[in-house]
Amino acid sequence: MRKFLILTATTAALAAAPAFAQDVTGTVNVTGEVAPRCQFTVDSVVLPLGELALSSNGELDTAKVDDETANLAGWCNGSSAQIKVEAFPLVGPSFTGDTAAFTNTVNYTATATANSVSPTDTTTTPGAGTPLSVGIFSGQIQVKLSGSNAASKKLVAGDYTGSVVVTLTPNVVPVES
Repeated sequence: MRKFLILTATTAALAAAPAFAQDVTGTVNVTGEVAPRCQFTVDSVVLPLGELALSSNGELDTAKVDDETANLAGWCNGSSAQIKVEAFPLVGPSFTGDTAAFTNTVNYTATATANSVSPTDTTTTPGAGTPLSVGIFSGQIQVKLSGSNAASKKLVAGDYTGSVVVTLTPNVVPVES
């Protein structure tokens, strides 16, 4: 009988107490990532300079090279992105003969401007110029030629080709733990 009374008292106490509803929560943390990258949307253009030599003396007409521009287009999505330039001289046909008076090479400086930074490179020094931080940007990359010279020599007749290589690097910076 005693068990019955304890059971009855416990049941009565539970019935008399108000029921408390309690909210519980769970959380789903949503994550993702975007890799730092750079992309050219216009990665190649031709910059025709025309006749390079002065008709009066056969030497380089610097006005045909200096201040000439061409536009590439691209973007980088990372704050550590860099841009660098490597310029290669205009080179004409090989020749034998008077190398004191004639040349088949036109040197110049190339500057690529993007997001208010302007790295440069000269064709007289092998390798690319110093990279600069371009950061997050999207838009035109103006390539400009300047400081052209052919060592005050006459240019050898023929076609001349050169190039300016612009490199965008996302520069992944490791996170320290």
